[in-house]
Amino acid sequence: MKIGIGNDHVAVEYKNEISKYIQEKYGYEVMNFGTDSTERFNYPIAGEAVANAVITGEVDKGIVICGTGVGISLAANKVNGIRCVTCSEPYSARLSREHNDTNMLAFGARVVGIELAKMIVDAWLSGEYEGGRHQVRIDMLKDIEKKQK
Repeated sequence: MKIGIGNDHVAVEYKNEISKYIQEKYGYEVMNFGTDSTERFNYPIAGEAVANAVITGEVDKGIVICGTGVGISLAANKVNGIRCVTCSEPYSARLSREHNDTNMLAFGARVVGIELAKMIVDAWLSGEYEGGRHQVRIDMLKDIEKKQK
């Protein structure tokens, strides 16, 4: 599996730590779409880049990190087909995969500690979409996207 990861200047250390964690624990390839500098960097650039990589199939899933996780997730969610969830705890991360078939995860480097961030990543990566009753809602989301084109 390939995971795309993106970040702004606030989250360079988190990006590096989470990338290493995913590679060591899961053996997944991690592709960097974020900045490696602490110089000011606009989060929409990384959010869109990871989202586009997910949509084109360059990566299987995406993780984006900024100060709160909110701004970068908003950027990612502007790309049709992206369902990016911002999480500050593992339960919502897992359920977002099981119920909403999220293909991107966001969290904030200024909101969660690195060990909690790893727990969120674990919960999200281990969650599997259940389909069934949830597919109706996913289809409704796709219908909204079609109207916006």
